[in-house]
Amino acid sequence: MINEINPDVYISTEDIAARTKEIGNAITKEFRGEEVVVLCVLKGAFIFCSDLLREINLPTKLEFISLSSYGANTESSGNVIMEMDVTSNLEGKNVIIVEDIVDTGLTMKFLLGLLEQKKPKTLKVASLLHKTSRTQVPITVDYLGFEIEDKFVIGYGLDYAGRYRELPYIGVLNAGN
Repeated sequence: MINEINPDVYISTEDIAARTKEIGNAITKEFRGEEVVVLCVLKGAFIFCSDLLREINLPTKLEFISLSSYGANTESSGNVIMEMDVTSNLEGKNVIIVEDIVDTGLTMKFLLGLLEQKKPKTLKVASLLHKTSRTQVPITVDYLGFEIEDKFVIGYGLDYAGRYRELPYIGVLNAGN
């Protein structure tokens, strides 16, 4: 039998939906009349990206990129590995990176540097979560869902060792679970 974890609800499904709608409206307003490329950072951001995409009322293209710095750990290793790159040309495009969480900032710094070489017209960051207390590299999050405390969170796409992405809310992984 698999050990089940029932984490405490940290951010509710309803709060996530409301904030995602607000972010979608802000993106729609900022880029009115233009196309945007929504770049989903796999795997953690896929649920947030999917919901956010439905809240953006603009012509959009969807791209994916996969980076890793956690492995099966609860803290970033600081070493970023690219597992999958974008497949389309981003030059001259309005690119919005959609991330699940900005923690130390190291992964996002790596990604921004990589994407700036592709010469987009604009490059913005939309992150569901930001752990500002853990920031080692200052990162501007243009569209932020929630600033959170230094807790290891799971659910709504975020995982622990590949599990718990399916939770419809953000939960806290506690030692007592």
